[in-house]
Amino acid sequence: MIFDTHAHYDDEAFDGDRDELLAGLPAAGIGRVVNIAASPRSIDECLDLAHRFPHVYCALGIHPEHCAEMTEELLEEIRGKLADDKAVAVGEIGLDYYWPEPDREIQKHWFARQLQLAREVDMPVVVHSREAAADTMRIMKENHAEKTGGVVHCFSYSVEMAREFVKMGFYIGIGGVLTFKNARKLVEVAKEIPLERLILETDCPYLAPVPYRGKRNSSLYLPHVVTKLAEIKEIPEEEVIRVTEQNAVRMYRL
Repeated sequence: MIFDTHAHYDDEAFDGDRDELLAGLPAAGIGRVVNIAASPRSIDECLDLAHRFPHVYCALGIHPEHCAEMTEELLEEIRGKLADDKAVAVGEIGLDYYWPEPDREIQKHWFARQLQLAREVDMPVVVHSREAAADTMRIMKENHAEKTGGVVHCFSYSVEMAREFVKMGFYIGIGGVLTFKNARKLVEVAKEIPLERLILETDCPYLAPVPYRGKRNSSLYLPHVVTKLAEIKEIPEEEVIRVTEQNAVRMYRL
């Protein structure tokens, strides 16, 4: 079954039908979902969803957009909650230079601290990196991210950069952007990186694939990504589903 490795079902976009949607995923061919925390508020919400649905897991961490809210006390609180059986990774963490705030030095500090936390608790990381390729790679190397592994999610860089992350033992997260007309770079990455290092994700409610682009995304739309990836790789869709599911199970150590 399809494994959605990165979702945000705690988002208010799902307030109207969250429980019904999540409960129906297995019947629609979506076997497992990892719901990813981003803000301090989302930590407990992600844990709650994971506890209420047997096929839902969670990653706990603070997104670069919210890292100005980080403190050492909050980091210790997250450490304690990562001991939960349904918590499978530290994330999403990383760098986002698209917006001027938070300050880049603050982002770099808390990215490094959360990478250190992942190493201390021996869990993989879910990395967000936008317009920050060089700093992301440098900080990951300085903090020995190869010892935890994980995924660079919503991958937006070159094939060469993808190969560097793969050399560190990381997976490349592929989602709805693969179906966009302007996704030339990502299509090249999907073609050149072995299927054994790719995992499927939605980042829902964002980045819905064609033909739903611009609408609310959900795990139910992942078959469109599977179809596109199978077409690029020139392999059956069943193989894409089988291998990417195995990859996700291995990465999240389930």
